[in-house]
Amino acid sequence: MAEPLVIVGKGMAATRLVEELGQRALGRHAIAVIGEEPRLAYNRVLLSPLLAGEITESEIELKPAAWWQARGVSTFYGRGVAAIDRAAKTVTLVDGATLPYGQLVLATGSKPVRPHLPGIDLPGMMTFRDMADVRTLREAAHHGARIVVIGGGLLGIEAAYGLSRSGARVTLLHLVDRLMERQLDAEGAALLAEAVALRGIDLKLGAATRAFIGRDHVEAVELQDGTVLPADIVVIAIGVRPNTALAETAGLSIDRGILVDDAMTTSDPAIFAIGECAQHDGSVYGLVEPAYEQARVLARRLAGEPASYRGSLLATNLKVSGIGVFSAGAFEAHEGAQTIVLRDHATGLYRKFVIRDGRLIGCVLVGDTQGALFYLRLIRSGQDISAIRSELPFGEPYCLAEAA
Repeated sequence: MAEPLVIVGKGMAATRLVEELGQRALGRHAIAVIGEEPRLAYNRVLLSPLLAGEITESEIELKPAAWWQARGVSTFYGRGVAAIDRAAKTVTLVDGATLPYGQLVLATGSKPVRPHLPGIDLPGMMTFRDMADVRTLREAAHHGARIVVIGGGLLGIEAAYGLSRSGARVTLLHLVDRLMERQLDAEGAALLAEAVALRGIDLKLGAATRAFIGRDHVEAVELQDGTVLPADIVVIAIGVRPNTALAETAGLSIDRGILVDDAMTTSDPAIFAIGECAQHDGSVYGLVEPAYEQARVLARRLAGEPASYRGSLLATNLKVSGIGVFSAGAFEAHEGAQTIVLRDHATGLYRKFVIRDGRLIGCVLVGDTQGALFYLRLIRSGQDISAIRSELPFGEPYCLAEAA
């Protein structure tokens, strides 16, 4: 008889887990997937082009309903989990229904961080996290709303771009002096800032927010220097925090995220966690690729195969209306490292490679991200690239030709 496997969360990590299980252990588990949003799982990475009107809602669905049915998955959409009873091995849904489990996977994702500032609870204060946010923002943008986006990381830039493309008058605020400071060096960030400005977005760096102003609805953003920016809507995009409330209430070990070992097992051997809610070896990853790697490891474990998760090398891909940005590994050259740089400011091209002991340990690509996966493979493999060092900035074909 198939063991009941309950997955709480129906996002990208959960979908990949079901896909991996279907390839390795189809029929071994009776799978139930629970998700609060009343719709099929979708690709959150594509919310920006959806907001921009470049793709449709159906195009961001991860899998059609028939795919889930073909794998015998019971889906509980629009129904969150109220509690986990570890002793009885059951989960209780908010509508009172109870599901038994033999093994339980928490893929509860994360929630947007909201700053503790005056006016944060005013109507019109939004995040950019799900389909409902996109629909509300798209409607406002189509009417030419003045929208202030706070946060110059990946999510904030994508929100600003999508809103601008939809017709909004957008101001993008960032607390520090360069965009995507966790992924880009100063020169790469400056090129990205130029590209953002050329797309009609009013960019303000080093802008610290003091308060949100309004009576019955947000009307403006006040900065620490006294500047007041009119706003019909404010989008907060300053980061995310793991959704750990359910796990914490169930008595699982929590730090910033749900603590897991190399097998993605929590402090309860029958419960696992993957994706943005999980914390492994001190790290919480807010990106898709680590979630997929974790899902792959867990699927192998659930299929009875040996597998261990050893952490992920972070890589970031961004596309802002024709300008590509890629960053992976160590993008600053610290002691003992060397850099190779190829730049052409006339075309907005910037390529930087960080090398230590004959191995590529990081790179930044702005303007042209061709070869990004090749460079990522080199970084992950740790192979000696001395023989192709001079051809490295020009991409894989040149490197392969030299190696041959």
